[in-house]
Amino acid sequence: MKSSRRDFLRLSAISGTTICLRPFKTFNIISEAGKFLEKIGISTTITNNKILEAAGYSFVEEYVRGFLVPNESESVFEQKLALLKTSKLPIEACNSFLPGDLKCVGPSPAFEEIIKFGETSFRRAKLAGIKTIVFGSGGARSIPEGFSAEEAKNQFVSLCKQLATAAKKYNVVISLEPLNTRECNFINSLIEGAEIVQAVNHENFRLLADIYHMLMENESPSNILKYGDLIYHTHIAEKTGRSAPGVHNEDFIPYFRALKQANYKGRMTIECSWNNLEEQVRGAFSAMRSQIDSV
Repeated sequence: MKSSRRDFLRLSAISGTTICLRPFKTFNIISEAGKFLEKIGISTTITNNKILEAAGYSFVEEYVRGFLVPNESESVFEQKLALLKTSKLPIEACNSFLPGDLKCVGPSPAFEEIIKFGETSFRRAKLAGIKTIVFGSGGARSIPEGFSAEEAKNQFVSLCKQLATAAKKYNVVISLEPLNTRECNFINSLIEGAEIVQAVNHENFRLLADIYHMLMENESPSNILKYGDLIYHTHIAEKTGRSAPGVHNEDFIPYFRALKQANYKGRMTIECSWNNLEEQVRGAFSAMRSQIDSV
């Protein structure tokens, strides 16, 4: 199996029922942030916390399988927690949720194993003060060739309802991440993500807006306005080479403006490929703040 795009970014940073769409409940999740996009973080390991802190970032977005290590013992996780205790920056999110062999949809979905994996992840996330788990996991949720897309949706919604119930016990929000079609064949836009979130209909299961994936799919910022009330977390990278903001001076202002108009109060994580993280983080932060402050 080929390595996932998410695994590449992680290594780079170190260096049959039909879905019934009921009216979606309005939940009031208290925002962690103050002014618009005040909190900017980077997807990397907690060992880079001092570099990020010096450059002005507010948090780290770690990796479920790298930091929460759901398949490892409690003693291994305690070693990870010890690293966090030495950091002035919190870990507020984790991505890279499910490994590709834990299939969410298809003829033999691994529901039991996924729920167990999720339960451990959410419990440990609470211990670490982590607010959200990003559910991208393109390899795990891709629809097998020849399998019914409608049945896959039903399976996925059923799974996510169970995961949301487990997440609520630990006050963790799952953020569903639409991925571009080069990475996954299921849930490729905010529209499709919103449909799933509305079907799951749970306060601990929300939507993630990733500007990189939106750019890759030529998705309009207007969809942020349509589904802004569902968005809990955001990601960003430049479309060209999935580079850090500022490398190619790409214009994110229409997307920032849409988030502001949608009254988004959450955080944003730079999730990109780094040529040299230590050398690039200041420029990325400056590029982000310049464009954010202009809207």
